[in-house]
Amino acid sequence: MLTRRSLIATVLLAGVGPALAQAPATSEPLAILTAIYTRAAKGKGDGGGAFVIENKAAKAKYLSKALVALWAKADAHTRKGDVGPVDFDPVTNSQEPDVKSFKVDAEKMEADKAILAVTITGHRNDRKPADLIVRYDFVREVGSWRIDDIKGSSDGEAWSIRKMLTDSLKS
Repeated sequence: MLTRRSLIATVLLAGVGPALAQAPATSEPLAILTAIYTRAAKGKGDGGGAFVIENKAAKAKYLSKALVALWAKADAHTRKGDVGPVDFDPVTNSQEPDVKSFKVDAEKMEADKAILAVTITGHRNDRKPADLIVRYDFVREVGSWRIDDIKGSSDGEAWSIRKMLTDSLKS
């Protein structure tokens, strides 16, 4: 039943609605990473997160247009039969995925950019603590959040997907 009070509230909220729609949905990058890592942690946690980058459709769903274009350029630059510039699962930061649990923290949230860190706990304890943190740079494109870079370290050596792809074009 529509009362005068609810009608006024509806009209007022309708006037505010477009402004709210323009505000950043700070939970979206958090929800994206939570969904990715929940899937990666299923079962024994050894399925990994390569589904994020397994084909063009997956890349288009998760990655920024600029990162997808850079990846395509790097793949085209790779000689036939060679391994591509990214030869591990960047989501789990490992050749052998191992995700028992995870924690996602927003480090920086802006209207069109965000940086989130995921701390991974595995079933095994054979990795350095710094190697268990993967950072994601997000950008907002046409109203959707997309991953623009993934960063971490392996055996203490820092890496970035964007840098790997760019460096592969130099050889």
